[in-house]
Amino acid sequence: MAALLCAASLLAGLLGGCARERLQQQEAYVFGTRVEVLTWDASEDTSRAAVAEVLREFDRLHRAYHAWEPSELTALNSAIAAGQTSIPVSPELATMLTDAKAIAATGDELFNPALGHLIALWGFHSDTFKPLRPDPAELAATISAHPQMADLSIADNRVTSRNPAVQLDLGGYGKGYALDRAATILKARGVSNALINIGGNVLALGSKGDTPWRVGIQHPREPRPLATLPLRDGEAIGTSGDYQRFFELDGERYCHLLDPRTGHPAKGTQAVTLLITPRALAGTLSDAASKPAYLGGERWRDYAKRFGIDHALRVDATGRIEVTRALNDRLQYGEGLKPAAILD
Repeated sequence: MAALLCAASLLAGLLGGCARERLQQQEAYVFGTRVEVLTWDASEDTSRAAVAEVLREFDRLHRAYHAWEPSELTALNSAIAAGQTSIPVSPELATMLTDAKAIAATGDELFNPALGHLIALWGFHSDTFKPLRPDPAELAATISAHPQMADLSIADNRVTSRNPAVQLDLGGYGKGYALDRAATILKARGVSNALINIGGNVLALGSKGDTPWRVGIQHPREPRPLATLPLRDGEAIGTSGDYQRFFELDGERYCHLLDPRTGHPAKGTQAVTLLITPRALAGTLSDAASKPAYLGGERWRDYAKRFGIDHALRVDATGRIEVTRALNDRLQYGEGLKPAAILD
């Protein structure tokens, strides 16, 4: 029987006892996943107003850049497919596409938001997708068209694609971008200590009193954290894993992380986690940079280094854990778990 599983890649730790009085927590369901915002030591009114604005922003982003329901993004995709040139887009979308194009180039186009048609062929353009393999002829045609972000020209809030096969899907970018937007809103609203969790992509502001926020890295094959670690002010962490969205068919697992080189779901890695130390757009990078590291297989460390990321962990297809020294020094592993290799 085919099975379908959607799981968050990280778990945010909560507090106990009287400390809960200083913790405010609000949840919602956006981007097809659970969203949680925790604030610490802010008044209830301040926290609720700030988080409400964050959730409204998440809803706006979800509607504006949805990959298959009517949105600015689907309108752009229709124009590209029709061969239109110099297509006007909002300043925000132009900025996002410019950034995504740069990230794609750094990662050898393994992070490839231009593969929307391929994602649809595999059935992942749905919250309730069916376990079906794509038609081989359609799959071959899509791969031979070789859509990639390098096909786009973006200038003066206008987009032109030299390849009509480009169909944009920002699903591997949007959660990280939303983290950065949430951080901006919370700080502007006077909330200095918060933890924002969008389906396992997490960004921390400030601390939880005298201690850092603490999060867990989900074990890719067991219902428990692989490890926990402190997440400090301005840091973000994200995981790409084959357990987050997948189906099983004839005993084989097909995950939503598609390799643009083959057109098939990637194999060889169960999960890659990246921790981004404080920098501009840390949330965005925690989301997007994990894709080339995941798809890079044995070259995962090289791809993390390209983005200046020293804190990284990989679980390969056999369950073997590899971790960088910088991240290993901060991890508390689950019972019976330890890394097989610690890398510089």
